[in-house]
Amino acid sequence: MTDERRHDPAHDPLDLERFLVTRQRDGDLDGMLALYEPDAVLDVGEGHVVAGLDAIRAYFADAIESGQRYAIGEQRPALVSGDLALTSTRLPDGTVTAEVARRQSDGTWRWVIDRFTVG
Repeated sequence: MTDERRHDPAHDPLDLERFLVTRQRDGDLDGMLALYEPDAVLDVGEGHVVAGLDAIRAYFADAIESGQRYAIGEQRPALVSGDLALTSTRLPDGTVTAEVARRQSDGTWRWVIDRFTVG
C-alpha cells in the first residue's frame, strides 16, 4: 500500500511549526519536506548545517527512525515583512528556535532557513 497522505500547505507562517511537529510525530517524512524550499538550510546545532532537500530528508529520516519526538512549544507571533517571515518557538526545555519563511507564488509559506537552537 502506498502512502497517499495529503500535505496541506502552510497558509500562514505560523502553520509551519505545528505542521512540522505533527508530521514528524506521525512519521510523515514527505510531509515534513513539503514545508521547506528546495535549497533550504537547517542549522541543527553544534556547527552542523544541513543543506538541500536530499540532506534534509536524510536528517529527518534519522530522527524519525531513532524514535525521537519533536516537542510542542510556545510559538511566538511571526514577524512578517513582505514575502519574508521570521518565526520562533520556545520549547519546553527553554530552547528557542528561529526560522525564516518565504511566501510562495501561490500565497503559501515554506521555510528557507531553520535554526533549531538560538544562543
